[in-house]
Amino acid sequence: MKLVYCSDPFESRKPDEAYASEASAAQVLGIEYVLIDHDALTMEHDAVKAVKRVKEQPSPVLGLYRGWMMRPEEYRQLYDALQARGVVLLNDPSAYTYCHYLPASYSVIEPYTPKSVWLHVDSDFSIDRVIRLLEPFGSSPIIVKDFVKSQKHYWIEACYIPSASDGETVERVVNRFLELQGDGLNDGLVFRAFVEFEPLVIHSKSGMPLTKEFRVFWFDGDPLYFTQYWDEGDYAGEGPPIEHFRQVGQQVRSRFFTMDVAKCVTGEWMIVELGDGQVAGLPEKADPLEFYKALQSRWPTM
Repeated sequence: MKLVYCSDPFESRKPDEAYASEASAAQVLGIEYVLIDHDALTMEHDAVKAVKRVKEQPSPVLGLYRGWMMRPEEYRQLYDALQARGVVLLNDPSAYTYCHYLPASYSVIEPYTPKSVWLHVDSDFSIDRVIRLLEPFGSSPIIVKDFVKSQKHYWIEACYIPSASDGETVERVVNRFLELQGDGLNDGLVFRAFVEFEPLVIHSKSGMPLTKEFRVFWFDGDPLYFTQYWDEGDYAGEGPPIEHFRQVGQQVRSRFFTMDVAKCVTGEWMIVELGDGQVAGLPEKADPLEFYKALQSRWPTM
């Protein structure tokens, strides 16, 4: 096993501070890691420079990236640059895109997740197109996000739309969302039915309603590790019904991914979204050592 972390922007020989606890857990377990320069990849668009600190391997070795998100084309560049040095990431570029972009995997999780529609933000984009796209939702509440992320911490102004048929509010929230995303917009807009999940608490800073949600990591079609998604609120010792999602988890075309699941007020459980497991963060209540022990126990050889 070879882990790949982002280096600290100010101390290139150390892992980024955000992943320091994970790197420490890996060291305790004797798992080797290498460092890449995320800024060189995403800001300078120089994948060769990004991997310059990775030594060439005498024979190919499987690697697992644990770091900041990147666009699919950037991931492909990183994948190729690491492969040239003998480190083959567990998820190939198609697998990365499949779980990173909600529209790519929606057909698999559709029966288990809120109804979703989307469109690309391109030269033909207009609010009129958005309004037409939202007609199937009627006057039901919806949320807006891009293909990867929402502005959930700006819940009222840039995420939640009380009625999909309220064109004025749709335009205001969408425009504010696009403003906040700026150049970080991931490809297009996704609109999802708002589902009432079991409430936990109102977020102390953003005012966003937090719900009973869990993050489940999957490895080669089997659940690997799960943890509470939020660090606020009382989960009352409840865990997710993982077996309920095993069949759909085995259909996901990725070796390492996350499945965020939440409990509805009706008692039903739904999939919130999938994510590439390499760029999905460990929530605050997760135990990095237990996470890496689980990963180490499943790790295959080349």
